[in-house]
Amino acid sequence: MNRRKFITKTLLATAGISFGFYSWQIEPFWLEFVHQDLPIKNLPSKLHNKVLMQISDLHVGNRFDYNFLIDSFQKAKAYKPDIVVYTGDFVCWENNPEQFEQLKIVMKESVHGTLGTFAILGNHDYGAEWNEAYVADEVSKILTHSKIQMLRDAKTEISDLNIYGFEELWGTNFHPENLTKTINPDEANLVLCHNPDVCDLDVWNGYQGWILAGHTHGGQARPPFLPPLILPVKNRKYTSGIIDLEDGRMLYINRALGHSYQVRFNCRPEITIFTLKSI
Repeated sequence: MNRRKFITKTLLATAGISFGFYSWQIEPFWLEFVHQDLPIKNLPSKLHNKVLMQISDLHVGNRFDYNFLIDSFQKAKAYKPDIVVYTGDFVCWENNPEQFEQLKIVMKESVHGTLGTFAILGNHDYGAEWNEAYVADEVSKILTHSKIQMLRDAKTEISDLNIYGFEELWGTNFHPENLTKTINPDEANLVLCHNPDVCDLDVWNGYQGWILAGHTHGGQARPPFLPPLILPVKNRKYTSGIIDLEDGRMLYINRALGHSYQVRFNCRPEITIFTLKSI
């Protein structure tokens, strides 16, 4: 091998090792706080400029060090959010009851809003093949014990803002059409829905407003200037960030705080800081 080939191969090998280390040990733990306005029709003036924090897809389990989640919670508390919403996938289910104990440890440090804290479930919260209702019930019990109000096809109201929480699309209790029938368009409304594919289903009953979702992790690894190679959704336009559904609905997809596998590239873990705005 001549000197030029040796140097080239050495540089390529070094670059490959550096990329692998970065995507495995650095970016999965490089938290980004994303700041975004959230204009809501009929929002009461008392909620104008209040902070709503979205945390999604913790994936507590043995696939990565969950102390990262606890550390992230501590950083998030500095923002003193008024409302906190968790949008599903609290565990990365591995058929191991140890995960319930791990979730208890993590949620002891959970972030709470001064006005209220709410959560919906994701597909992993339904256990193996998303079909184990007892897992969803146990996760819900742990969250309730952590002073987080569960919304399982249910509505809550906080300072005249209605928050509707959908059950999980891939779970065993998905019937949001019964919930959306109760939405009053003359009030301030917000929907939490783990899987953004629900946006394409005929379950909305004319709802117009914001939907906060998770599930995709933004693809976790995104080649520069290209869409993610892997997305767990049918509609591949549902990646991350703001998406105008062009029918009066606006969708925001959080890139996830945790990860199902410890690899991220060009897709940092996210906690979203929304500032509520009256329109």
